[in-house]
Amino acid sequence: MSKDPLLQPYQLKHLTLRNRIIMTSHEPAYPQDGMPKERYRAYHVERAKGGVAMTMTAGSAAVSKDSPPVFNNLLVYKDEVVPWMKDMTDAIHEQGAAVMIQLTHLGRRTRWDKGYWLPVVSPSHKREAAHRAFPKKMEDWDVERIIKDYADAAERMKAGGMDGIELQAYGHLMDQFWSPLTNDLDGPYGGSMDNRLQFTFDVLREVRKRVGPDFIVGMRYTADEDMEGGLTKEDGLTISQRLKDCGMIDFLNVIRGHIDTDAALTDVIPIQGMSNSPHLDFAGDIRAATNFPTFHAAKIPDVATARHAIASGKVDMVGMTRAHITDPHIVRKIIENREDDIRPCVGANYCLDRIYQGGSAYCIHNAATGRELDMPHRLAPTQTRKKVVIIGTGPAGLEAARVAGERGHDVVVFEAADRPGGQIRLTAQSERRKEMISIIEWRMNQCVQHDVTFRFNTWAEADTVQAENPDVVIVATGGLPDTEVLSRGNDLVVSSWDIISGDVKPGSNVLVFDDAGDHAGLQAADHIAQTGAKVEIMTPDRSFAPEVMAMNLVPYMRSMQKLDVTFTVTYRLEAVEKDGNQLVAHVGSDYGGVSKQRKVDQVVINHGTIPLDDLYFDLKPLSSNHGEVSHDQLITGVPQSVVRNSDGSFQLFRIGDAVSARNTHAAIYDALRLIKDI
Repeated sequence: MSKDPLLQPYQLKHLTLRNRIIMTSHEPAYPQDGMPKERYRAYHVERAKGGVAMTMTAGSAAVSKDSPPVFNNLLVYKDEVVPWMKDMTDAIHEQGAAVMIQLTHLGRRTRWDKGYWLPVVSPSHKREAAHRAFPKKMEDWDVERIIKDYADAAERMKAGGMDGIELQAYGHLMDQFWSPLTNDLDGPYGGSMDNRLQFTFDVLREVRKRVGPDFIVGMRYTADEDMEGGLTKEDGLTISQRLKDCGMIDFLNVIRGHIDTDAALTDVIPIQGMSNSPHLDFAGDIRAATNFPTFHAAKIPDVATARHAIASGKVDMVGMTRAHITDPHIVRKIIENREDDIRPCVGANYCLDRIYQGGSAYCIHNAATGRELDMPHRLAPTQTRKKVVIIGTGPAGLEAARVAGERGHDVVVFEAADRPGGQIRLTAQSERRKEMISIIEWRMNQCVQHDVTFRFNTWAEADTVQAENPDVVIVATGGLPDTEVLSRGNDLVVSSWDIISGDVKPGSNVLVFDDAGDHAGLQAADHIAQTGAKVEIMTPDRSFAPEVMAMNLVPYMRSMQKLDVTFTVTYRLEAVEKDGNQLVAHVGSDYGGVSKQRKVDQVVINHGTIPLDDLYFDLKPLSSNHGEVSHDQLITGVPQSVVRNSDGSFQLFRIGDAVSARNTHAAIYDALRLIKDI
């Protein structure tokens, strides 16, 4: 038996959990038709294979028709969900893990123009800022039917083989009853705290009638809204004790904060550049006060912090949810004394931001997550060892090297710089985004383990590559900033990279024209503003930085709004000309009829990259496939077999920004799905 606190079993009522690490409820937005079909099942089964004690599905499965998901959630108000649940729970149980599901009614935290276009309901008419719907104030018959909906859904989940359910309170309908900020009802469900809690206890009583005493029921809730007029920590302690004393709850899953705005949500679920485990001590206070099974998750990305959470007795089960999105085999690697091999969560929050923007959850640097049906988390050894030459050590090149090396190929990597990183190293210049460098460091460590050869400070040319007698050549040379976007004055501007890298000193009155909408524009603007300069960010888009997305935008706004940065949307920089020691920026609009000028001393352009592809085109006529990729073979996952030149001695491919300006995830996905079949 291991003495590691994380590997100790835990008895939750009748259920024995094999260790202390769980994935808390989350919705990766993989359902089909509201059902947990093959893709959804494969995602959770992979985490069960990896050793997690329990995976909690469905960040908020909808119990009612007037609780339409704002993204792709499970619809547990449908009877047809039961057999799909049974298939999933059976598969997870076969791997030794427990499985639960989170049920909710969203209340006002959704929109009326989703699903069946029914009115949003809440205990008041007050709108939630994040989802913007003005709710109907609930009537008695709304309360009655929603209580029944909860019980019906719980009964379906028991029939589907779930070990238990978790009721979601914070920010959702239950919490809207609890909080004095969102409950304008009269008794019996409004007014005093007893009345505001009554809806929850009515739900619990009806649920227990349906599922019986041996089915586990927990509550995920905020024990401190941390906002003026909301629930206080003292209120939270009272609520926690009452949940324990009611005899209908088996565990508490505690958070702190509120989620009705992007900024507030980001404090509850912190991203990179924010403190790790910011609410762990608070959860420990609840655990100490109640002496009741307590779970908690909030940016606990590393094993050391998780181990401390359990060893110190702050919580009984620790959630490492985004960490398992990054690496589904954390527990297996702990057991095998391979903690250094755990792929680190870098807090980029690409996963959650994609969900909140209506997409599926993908990890910024594990392209197999969410693609378990097609992409491997563990790579099969090659049957035919090949010489693979890779040019470039950004995320695309290093992922190609890692995958090829792990499969057993003979891999040589050329890099013109003295160290790896590509654009990631530039990104990590920002203190707030320094965690991104782990994407590079982890891959370098993996490459070293698999005997990949690196040749730094080496500018690869066609002769250099051919001298290696390669079977396969991967060009991952990335791109260079594209600033040739103006009708005149392109020679008078600098790039966002120039600013972030420190190659160009910031001006004192700066216009940042961001036509890419990614992190680089905001990073440059923030860096300039920190020097005390006057900064305006301009974009032709309806909103600025659309590629950064909601939660990642929060730290930038907190920084730059304090520095009085100006944000200008729907205007396009057309030209720049010199006027003495100043620059005149000519501004128009895609909507027409606008001609403005700005006088500044520096113009910064952020317009993505142009591929650095000279080497690729030098090698193209020498290759057997002339660089061609069969999209059909790439998508179906079979080796590339295109032959255009029978005299060619090697296959040639390019990946990442050497093809076109995209993002880190795209670069890594390019590499994984190509190299896994070589």
